[in-house]
Amino acid sequence: MDKIRTVLDLHLKHHSTLGYGLVTLLTAGGERLFSTVVFQCPCSATWNLPYGLVFLLVPALALFLLGYVLNARTWRLLTGCCARGARGARTGGHSAGLRGALVCAQLSAAAALAPLTWVSVALLGGAFYECAATGSAPLARRLCRDREPTCEAQLPLAPCHQAQASDAQDLLKELKAQSQVLGWSLIAVVIIFFLIFTSISRCLSPVSFLQLKFWKIYLEQEQQILKSQATEHATELAKENIKCFFECAHPKECNTPSTEDWQQISSLYTFNPKEQYYSMLHKYVNRKEKSHSMRSNEGDAVIPVLGFVDTPGMNTTAEL
Repeated sequence: MDKIRTVLDLHLKHHSTLGYGLVTLLTAGGERLFSTVVFQCPCSATWNLPYGLVFLLVPALALFLLGYVLNARTWRLLTGCCARGARGARTGGHSAGLRGALVCAQLSAAAALAPLTWVSVALLGGAFYECAATGSAPLARRLCRDREPTCEAQLPLAPCHQAQASDAQDLLKELKAQSQVLGWSLIAVVIIFFLIFTSISRCLSPVSFLQLKFWKIYLEQEQQILKSQATEHATELAKENIKCFFECAHPKECNTPSTEDWQQISSLYTFNPKEQYYSMLHKYVNRKEKSHSMRSNEGDAVIPVLGFVDTPGMNTTAEL
């Protein structure tokens, strides 16, 4: 039992890192499976280029979109946005639109991990690039310059090892080398960009390292208690309604948050150094004592390093 609890604690503390690692491993494994089992270069001057590009880029696009779907912040941003947009147009929603754009940029950066992994692993393998490159007429002319006259015509057959011209077959080594250089270059660029972005976001953090750790602990506890209380409240409400239905009686009063209350605690988190709240629920409870409005105040801003505040939720994406 203690071992299970230790594993669960490790998952709760490092669920984000473990999730990214699992996505990376699954993406790399999927690419290897596709390249060895599914991918079969047609070895045609007409089809090599589109076929190779489809296997290289379309799965990356699908993974990019899937990254949006599996991110809880996507649905926090989109759910009810049309109604909020209509209200924001009447009350001046320029700042809200800017915050939404910043969150979209952060979502795009997070969603780009899997597709970049796919493209990098595919380039390191070289099969997709070789097939696409041999179907490109301009690239074929450049590669076959100062070689046998039949090289350009035979080059599309090289991925299937059917090229009769020896020069065309030898060019596969050069194409694979180009592919691997591009793959390692992409990996290096992604790592450098991630390091720079993380360093800058941490440098601009409005709170200290230990306070960030406390903040994450608070959010875990808040979500656990919220789910527990919501389950208890929903069960009590359901029991009362069913009891009244069968007994043809009037239900007793059961206080439930209004639609406006749910909308306010579900909105995107903004940080204000004058009022340091740890979540929208925390902000709602404290501001409700002063006024029922949670309109943005001067100084509210979206801070990249605090993006984890919008991630927790009572439901996982798989339950949506």
